[in-house]
Amino acid sequence: MTALDFSTILPELLLAIYALVALMAGAYLGKDAIARQILWVTVAVLLLLAVNLGLTDRPEGVAFFGMFIDDAFARFAKVTVLIAAAAVLAMSADYMHRTKFLRFEFPILIVLAIIGMMIMVSAGDLLSLYMGLELQSLALYVVAAMRRDSVKSSEAGLKYFVLGAFSSGILLYGASLVYGFSGTTSFAGIITTIASDQMSLGVLFGMVFLMVGLAFKVSAVPFHMWTPDVYEGAPTPVAAFFATAPKVAAMALIARLLFEAFGTVPGDWGQIIAALAVMSMFLGSIAGIGQRDIKRLMAYSSIAHMGFALVGLAAGTAYGVQTMLLYMAIYAVMNVGTFAFILSLEREGRPVTDLASLNQLGKAEPLKALAVLLLMFSLAGVPPLLGFFAKFGVLAAAVDAGMAWLAVAGVIASVIGAFYYLRIVYYMYFGEEAEGVSCRMGAVQLTALLVPALVLILGAITMLGVEDAAALAAQSLVGGEVAAVVEPALGG
Repeated sequence: MTALDFSTILPELLLAIYALVALMAGAYLGKDAIARQILWVTVAVLLLLAVNLGLTDRPEGVAFFGMFIDDAFARFAKVTVLIAAAAVLAMSADYMHRTKFLRFEFPILIVLAIIGMMIMVSAGDLLSLYMGLELQSLALYVVAAMRRDSVKSSEAGLKYFVLGAFSSGILLYGASLVYGFSGTTSFAGIITTIASDQMSLGVLFGMVFLMVGLAFKVSAVPFHMWTPDVYEGAPTPVAAFFATAPKVAAMALIARLLFEAFGTVPGDWGQIIAALAVMSMFLGSIAGIGQRDIKRLMAYSSIAHMGFALVGLAAGTAYGVQTMLLYMAIYAVMNVGTFAFILSLEREGRPVTDLASLNQLGKAEPLKALAVLLLMFSLAGVPPLLGFFAKFGVLAAAVDAGMAWLAVAGVIASVIGAFYYLRIVYYMYFGEEAEGVSCRMGAVQLTALLVPALVLILGAITMLGVEDAAALAAQSLVGGEVAAVVEPALGG
């Protein structure tokens, strides 16, 4: 392909054009009158683009002098991001209409963030990496503080912005060190420099700073401090989005950077990733126990789950990347269903997020409570649900890479974290009689709750073909043979 092959970035171009057209439509046709229509058109555009990316068989390519890579790995991550974002927007429509939160700017900002994520996962250069990361971050800063009449929302946006700017500065400093000592910003150039000569101390420090900046984006400990406050303070649809698509994109970006730019020295970054994984798994599991707000609890849950995903990356193998991708796809499904439930909770017309409000919900809403039970069991890693196989995969990758101690730590952290997931189930079925909540759901929101619950059951049997796509994605990034994730568990 030519250096300036625009067909390689056609999906991103189409989304950018759509965002500009939607912005003009909202500005000139009336903000309130067209907001709902823009939201549903955005959902349709995202789903159509995901189908196109997932089903179109086109050759892998590199464009813009190696700055943009279109391969199976990028497509897997992009499809996951697009579907997760579309699901969050669709299930949030009724909630935003009820709470008068719906603004035409919201879906447009989400689209701009998704463009940034798609650039991130296709980045082949430190410059395109930073461009995608900042496009995503700037849009997310705005949506976090979008409810301007809420002190908590404003505080969440400010905290996210200040800490995000700090992490961006660290990342840029790392990029400058890598460029200064390797003489290039291209991932291919960096890995060639390292392969031809031993990695200098400057490049090593630069790599560490890059990893620190990206660890912030996935809420890895000790760079997680923004997550609970932002999840609690941001409007619930925004928290639902934070918990899904950005996490998938950031984790894919970390994998791309480590394997494309530093893939010849996995021993230098594997232990760092392993340390981040252990700290994240244990802090997320232990700190979540004392939470009384469901959104804060899901924030700590997110921290713990990012730790498990990092276990797959720490293995430094194609199998580890495959299990990480599968984990992130399953994680997104679980969180879509969970937040669909959280969005429905209200008392006297006002949203409710305290755990005690779930008392005896199983009696009032048996079907919804059963779906939530399946979601919680899957998040906890209880077999035979899909969440169990997600955790089994990353732990198996760690064992295969000779890091059995990391797998043991993961098992212990999983057992600890299961407490707060099971506590939600306890409240729903065995909680004390008290003033409960209503669980009002539209058809789309109910679908967003029930379908993930069904996927977690059926997917454990068939994996729905996702493991094959993850295997191809891992091969395109790392190369080598990858094994089926669930075969060891099923005795195959």
